[in-house]
Amino acid sequence: MSRAMLLAASTRVVARVLVPVLAVLTVSCGSDTGPELVVGAQEAAESRVLAEIYAQALARTGAAVRVEPGLRDRADVFAALDAGTVAVAGDHNGALLAELNTGAEATTTEKVTEELNGSLPQGTVTSDAADGADFQPRVLVATAVAEQRGIDSVEQLGAQCPSMVAGVAAVPGLFELPEVAAQISGCEFASTEVFPEPGELRRALLEGRIQAAVPAGPAEFLPGGTEGLTVLADPEDAIRPENPLALVRKGALDDRQLEKLNYVAGELTTDELAALVLRVRDESADPGELARTWLDAHGL
Repeated sequence: MSRAMLLAASTRVVARVLVPVLAVLTVSCGSDTGPELVVGAQEAAESRVLAEIYAQALARTGAAVRVEPGLRDRADVFAALDAGTVAVAGDHNGALLAELNTGAEATTTEKVTEELNGSLPQGTVTSDAADGADFQPRVLVATAVAEQRGIDSVEQLGAQCPSMVAGVAAVPGLFELPEVAAQISGCEFASTEVFPEPGELRRALLEGRIQAAVPAGPAEFLPGGTEGLTVLADPEDAIRPENPLALVRKGALDDRQLEKLNYVAGELTTDELAALVLRVRDESADPGELARTWLDAHGL
C-alpha cells in the first residue's frame, strides 16, 4: 500500500474515533449548564442593575442565563416566579415585607429578613440581604433648623414630630416603596404633603414650606445635593431597612448558585449601588456593562 493510501486510511480511522468522542463532549458541555435561568427585571433602573448583576454572577457558575425585562410590578414578579417563567428577581426586604405583611413591626435587617421569609408565598425563597446596601428612606431637615432644635438623629426628631409638617416623594429609578415602608417609628408628623418629585421636595424644605423631608431612598438621589440640609442618622432603626436581595423560585438554583448570590449580597454597598443606578437612570448607561465591571472589581 502506498504512503498516500496509508495516510488516507489513518485519517478515516481517526475520524471514526473522534466523531463519537466529540458528540459525547458536546452533550456533556450542554448538560453542565442545565436549564436556562431567567432573571426578571422591572422598568426601574435599580431593578435592571440588580437583574444584570444577579444574571452575570449566575452565568459565572456555568449556568445559561438571560434577563427578562418588562415585569410591571411586584404582583407581576410573584406571578412569574409562581409560573416558573422567572427563576430570580431583585427587590428590597423592607418593601417586600410591607407588601406581604402589613402588620409586621420589624425594623432591623435581621428581623425584617426573618419576618419576610415567614411571609413569602409558598415556593419562593430569598438570597441573603445585602446589609451593606440600604436604600431606606432618609429624613432630612434644614441645617439651620437642625442646629436650632438640636436635632441630628431620627430619635431626637421623635418628640418634635407633632409640631412639624413633613414632605414625602417617590424617587425615580428605584423600587417603589409601599406607604407603610416609609413610616418612622416614634414619629407622628402634624401633617404630610406628597410632592411629585424629589427636586420639588428639596425646594420646599429649603424654603421652609415643610420642616422635614422624607424622600423614598438615599440622599444621593436628591437632585441638587444636600447643601444646606442635614441627613438625620438612624442608629436606633426607627426606619425599616431597604436592603437589596434576590427573590428565588424554590428549587430553581443549586447550592453553588445560591451561594454566588449570597457572595454578591456581601459585596454590595449603598454608595456603589447608588452610583450604578444613577448612571443607568440619568446617563442611559448599559446596566449589563456596569454589572460586568462591578463583578470583575469584586472578584465575583
